[in-house]
Amino acid sequence: MNHTNTQDEANRKAKPVAPKVKELIERTKSIVLATVDAEGNPNSSYAPFVQVDNTLYILVSFMAKHTKNLADGRKTSIMFIEDESATKQIYARERLTIEAAASQVERDSEKWNTVVTKLKETHGKVVDVIAEMQDFILIALQPVKGSYVNGFGSAYFVDENLEILEHRNDVNHQSK
Repeated sequence: MNHTNTQDEANRKAKPVAPKVKELIERTKSIVLATVDAEGNPNSSYAPFVQVDNTLYILVSFMAKHTKNLADGRKTSIMFIEDESATKQIYARERLTIEAAASQVERDSEKWNTVVTKLKETHGKVVDVIAEMQDFILIALQPVKGSYVNGFGSAYFVDENLEILEHRNDVNHQSK
């Protein structure tokens, strides 16, 4: 059997696993952030988050590069990813990657108070301390589109509501 036939057989055997986007978000406490600065230099970091309705919120300090990038309204990508210790196959970790629009929430507004309360409920009393620090701002991350992967041959397009649009079966893996 040649290599092409072996790859074709592997593609046929790879069955999509039912998407569990909301479950991945619910069991994750922090997100991985990818931002760019004014010169286009990339920066990656992470931040604890909460979800209110369909928006993700992070409370972040201007001491971090990503905060200025987010406050300036630049494009961002966020990722939820399965813990390495929980995965059966390191190459097939469950993950959700989302392009998001970032905007700053006005301090002491109704939205600020609602989200900071939820952050405290989720992440503890440390939120009381950092929310009072003036270098910390609240950023809203509104999903635009994304992708969800939960195994080999199991990748999906995701919409702005974090709902599955379709299986990404139109692109097959190619090998030499």
